[in-house]
Amino acid sequence: MENDIHILVVDDEEDIREIVRILLESRGYQASCAADGEEAIAYVREHPEIDLVVMDIMMPRLSGVEATREIRKYSQAPILFLTAKTLESDKEDAYGSGGDDYLGKPFSQAELMMKVESLLRRYRVYKGKPDLPRPQKRLELMADRGCVVQNGETIPLTNKEVEILQFFMDHSGQVIDARTLYEGVWKEKYLPSATNTVMVHILNLRKKLEQDYTNPQLIRTVWGKGYQLDEG
Repeated sequence: MENDIHILVVDDEEDIREIVRILLESRGYQASCAADGEEAIAYVREHPEIDLVVMDIMMPRLSGVEATREIRKYSQAPILFLTAKTLESDKEDAYGSGGDDYLGKPFSQAELMMKVESLLRRYRVYKGKPDLPRPQKRLELMADRGCVVQNGETIPLTNKEVEILQFFMDHSGQVIDARTLYEGVWKEKYLPSATNTVMVHILNLRKKLEQDYTNPQLIRTVWGKGYQLDEG
């Protein structure tokens, strides 16, 4: 039941906290608020059963990225970042800290609820069936809509995630190394630092598409060679 779902809203702007809280409660969720990263950490310590954290990035005392790194010591609940920082490097920092999805400000209520409901749905499946891997059916990539359909579920993707999946599908069955993937998707000359960029984006895709992203079955690592997409 939705009223069993507990969501923490973290933002230093009171108006935004209240808008998000009211919206979530209007959908039947239980919503609590924190004004900065330190409050968020303290709250999650006391409520490790939290189901979702909606986290601003730019806050005084402790940023959302820093808070997320600490929260990951206590909770695996999904974290949705709300932020005006939308550069690719900012997204990499956010995801690399343990975040699960990203929504740029300003955002619509429909966009927010789509992200919230998608993250909650995947988290409930993960919690409810930890030992039963989800059967991987063939992915249907809908690039023009910025999403992929898997097992009947529509999963929103970032533009870069769409491009990565498209690249894998265009090279079906092949093992693709980081250099080939980076130069094929980013259209830039590969440098050693680009390996981290590729790794972060692969991790984000796994978090969205895998039953257990720490034991990937869909986007597999072929050690010493690269990545391979198993579409099922």
